[in-house]
Amino acid sequence: MSELDAQIPSTFDPFADVNAEDSGAGAKDYVHVRIQQRNGRKSLTTVQGLKKEFSYNKILKDLKKEFCCNGTVVQDPELGQVIQLQGDQRKNVSTFLVQAGIVKKENIKIHGF
Repeated sequence: MSELDAQIPSTFDPFADVNAEDSGAGAKDYVHVRIQQRNGRKSLTTVQGLKKEFSYNKILKDLKKEFCCNGTVVQDPELGQVIQLQGDQRKNVSTFLVQAGIVKKENIKIHGF
């Protein structure tokens, strides 16, 4: 039986690195920029992990004006406040956050296909 147990591959957890970093006391505060597929060719960009001292509504207003898209701030019970934008705005959002001085470039993680 022990030979069979050793041959079974373990399941892959795509968020294992994120969960491991969050559990540590000295973990860096990353800003996660993700894309979610809606219906058809429509997509949604989410920004999570910004510091609570920032005004999410002001950041959202600037993002909407800069990229000519619509968006909203959603309150999530586990993740806190999350900014949602229409379309694939991952690269635009990351460069905007770095240029505005909100986040350093090494603290941004871009996820998606």
